[in-house]
Amino acid sequence: MWQQVYDPLGSFALSTVAAGIPVAVLLAALAFFHMKAHLAAGLALLVGIGIAGFVFGMPVAMAGKAAGYGVAAGLFPIGWIVLNIIFLHRLTTLNGYFKALQNSISGVTEDRRLQLLLVAFCFGAFFEGAAGFGTPVAVTGAILIGLGFSPLAASGLALIANTAPVAYGALGAPVLALSAVTGLDLLQLSAMIGRQLPFFSVLVPFWLIWAFAGFRGMREIWPAILVAGVSFAVPQFIVSNFHGPWLVDVIASIVSMGSLTLFLKVWKPKKIWTSTAIVNRHDTSMDDIAANGASAAAVEANAGAASISMVRAWAPWVILSVFVFIWGTPAFKKIMDGLWAWKFAIPGLDQMVVKMPPVVSKPSPEAAVFNFNVLSMAGTGILVSALTAGLMMGYSFTRLLKEYWETIKLVRYSLLTICAMFGVGYLTKYSGLDATLGLAFAHTGMFYPMFGTLLGWLGVALTGSDTAANVLFGSLQRTTAEQLGLPPVLMAAANSSGGVMGKMIDAQSIVVASTATKWYGHEGDILRYVFFHSIALAILVGFLVTLQAYVAPFTHMVVR
Repeated sequence: MWQQVYDPLGSFALSTVAAGIPVAVLLAALAFFHMKAHLAAGLALLVGIGIAGFVFGMPVAMAGKAAGYGVAAGLFPIGWIVLNIIFLHRLTTLNGYFKALQNSISGVTEDRRLQLLLVAFCFGAFFEGAAGFGTPVAVTGAILIGLGFSPLAASGLALIANTAPVAYGALGAPVLALSAVTGLDLLQLSAMIGRQLPFFSVLVPFWLIWAFAGFRGMREIWPAILVAGVSFAVPQFIVSNFHGPWLVDVIASIVSMGSLTLFLKVWKPKKIWTSTAIVNRHDTSMDDIAANGASAAAVEANAGAASISMVRAWAPWVILSVFVFIWGTPAFKKIMDGLWAWKFAIPGLDQMVVKMPPVVSKPSPEAAVFNFNVLSMAGTGILVSALTAGLMMGYSFTRLLKEYWETIKLVRYSLLTICAMFGVGYLTKYSGLDATLGLAFAHTGMFYPMFGTLLGWLGVALTGSDTAANVLFGSLQRTTAEQLGLPPVLMAAANSSGGVMGKMIDAQSIVVASTATKWYGHEGDILRYVFFHSIALAILVGFLVTLQAYVAPFTHMVVR
């Protein structure tokens, strides 16, 4: 067995710098050296194995197994989701259904800002609540690029919109995981997060439109933005405080979509915004689409879109919503796992890595069991919905198999990138690099409410999942809060609430966005665009948590 070491260099500052090198290599390779994402991730993985083995003392063979475990976890379930959602998108694009869907959205409003609200914020929140794990960015990014938004706008804005709902994504999975690792009451955690995020559920739609259309463009449609935000935030608060974490996003998104659609029947902006590029930014991403041109098949499909009714156009996505929701319910997952699920304990890694105090209260061996529960994975629900929708749209089984193979070829580099990114994330987890970074935040004393929130942000940026970040740092948040005399429920909740703002810069989400918008090889451009928005919103969450800790302690009380 190998015990994690958090200060191998005898200087916590130097050890922290060393722990951050793999992440720094990944971000620099993407953002500044413009490397292809799969090469950047591969380089970061090799550097990470070197740091883990030769600086932190992890056996190199064990480090390699941790990376391999991450690669497998990246392919299933995340890569599985991406592959199948792109397959459905491809099917609807080839026969004109997707063009008809775009026309139906344009029928609600021709204003691009309002389309962005409906698709990226409202519709995306539903998929976050039902499935999570990259599904909303894949769906909304594909729809936005189909509506004519530039690839940078479709990618970046889909990521910005997919923030406020994340803490309750996949039917409350992040909150359930947080309760499990901290031992804190589930309903108290749900309620506390529900007293932090509703402020941002109102703010994020304004921020989203400001990022796209500038302040003046945002001001022109502020009533609609307010309707979308408030109609999401109020149900989010009520359900999280009086029911629990399971249906928060599903209910809030349905209320928000319905409220905004009804509002737009009685209110119209004075000026229709028609541009699909980001304002006040040299956005050349449209040139990439123009350079590729339109295939003959796509032109033929667009020509046939006029004969497809709105009901038929939405049918594949309604089918997707139904299957994703069913696959997300715990009872259905249990049934599927009962039919077949394969668990493989990684030899030489499972129970062989020991987390040590002060990260945990006592030495705790880490499990490393790959759970290949493919029947209950959200990606399988998406695949079943794609096949069902494909048959409904008139595809033959032979044609479906052909298009599935074409989809695999289309996203092969994206899948490779996702796997490598997860390899980096799992390596940092098992080697203790992430814990060293976390402990650096824990040494901030009275400023911990701010830095503890940013720790959650860092956790999601590293792992790509609010659920994983809660598992990673939840116990540390509770331990540190108790040592500093802060409410443990507050800081555990802050880990999840701060984490949602890291979702837009995690490498996996960026790869999903670039794949969904077919803007391959531009992950660095997307990262540079969303980074400011991510850190700025995370700091605002930190300010709110600081106020809750020192100025408004009544917010610690939980409504029962």
